[in-house]
Amino acid sequence: MDTRSQPISKRMVWEAYKKVKANRGSAGIDEVSLQDYEANLSKNLYKLWNRLSSGSYFPPPVKEVEIPKRDGKKRKLGIPTVGDRIAQMVAKDRLEEQLDKLFDPSSYGYRKNKSAHEAVKSCQQNCWQYNWVIDMDIKGFFDNISHDLMMKALMKHTKERWVLIYVERWLKAPICGKMGTLSQREKGTPQGGVISPLLANLYLHYAFDKWMRINHPEIRFERYADDVVVHCKSYEDSARIKLLIKERLATCQLTLHEEKTKIVYCKKSGRDIKYPLVSFDFLGYEFKPRRTIDRRGRIFTGFNPGISAKSRKRINDVLKRMSLHTWSTVEIERIAEVLNPKLQGWINYYGKFRKSDMDYLWSSLNLRLIKWARRKYKRFKGSTRQAADWLRGVYRMNQNLFAHWKFVSP
Repeated sequence: MDTRSQPISKRMVWEAYKKVKANRGSAGIDEVSLQDYEANLSKNLYKLWNRLSSGSYFPPPVKEVEIPKRDGKKRKLGIPTVGDRIAQMVAKDRLEEQLDKLFDPSSYGYRKNKSAHEAVKSCQQNCWQYNWVIDMDIKGFFDNISHDLMMKALMKHTKERWVLIYVERWLKAPICGKMGTLSQREKGTPQGGVISPLLANLYLHYAFDKWMRINHPEIRFERYADDVVVHCKSYEDSARIKLLIKERLATCQLTLHEEKTKIVYCKKSGRDIKYPLVSFDFLGYEFKPRRTIDRRGRIFTGFNPGISAKSRKRINDVLKRMSLHTWSTVEIERIAEVLNPKLQGWINYYGKFRKSDMDYLWSSLNLRLIKWARRKYKRFKGSTRQAADWLRGVYRMNQNLFAHWKFVSP
């Protein structure tokens, strides 16, 4: 491979390494952690640069791991080695400059200066204007991306031979399963790869976004990776557009999940059609009819987002697994030190819309802290009330000790 016209510089590799370091991540198939890799950093980066710039770099197999999904099933992730993550970042940085300006304004996932909160806000505004929603689910999207169609799309936007060759090698890199068996891939790109989200955005840009803009410019939508919400004026329009989307995705070798894709009525004050489905989840938020108060103090039913029941359960499960009541050998300041990064992250994300919908979680957490106090201090063993009084005393001394105390005090 001739890379002389577009050489891969040492600076490109160094900048890619810094981004991989900031993102952290676990070891790949070689069991080499980031810390291990950094033990001989100069040599490892030079070796990687030399192979990338000469065209002799071949990605190692991707380590397959399973993580639980919100519905109880398993999602398969592909974990590249540290060195391969850096190599992918080199190509991603180069491609992103060319591709991001191409993407649709309604594409929010994994893009610079775009966020999930922007997608949720746009969805809320469109639900106010349009009565119906198609809550889309693409069956096994990342596992079913056509390599041929992906490379065809990529070749429309870059002529750099090294980028094209390496992307093709990453797409075809084998997967290493639990038992160490290698399986070849004829389609799909593994979730977990550095470059996978960018490639996924490019694929759906042509499979969905651009097709919608050309064929149905009147239709509004939000897309965050493969999570898509489409807004329509009537049920008839929704049913028709859903069928057309299904046919379009099929031509791109993708399948619309019939059981999970649903048409939802955005019921609120002034909308009186009787329809069984009046809620849907999007990016961890549940959109449904909710009691709303406007700026003039008037009460009405709005169709708005708040933390979803699934997200609340997931957070509660995390707190439950921590078994705080068994931490009887540590002080409450240490518990706050461990919990606060998690709490603040949840507050920052799920508290953007209807923060009060999280109050149940914080009340439950306060009860866990009371239970901890009863185990920690023998004088409270037989009295929940005394333990609660003590915790309220801690709160009065330091109201900022726990991040959630700003919203629900003990």
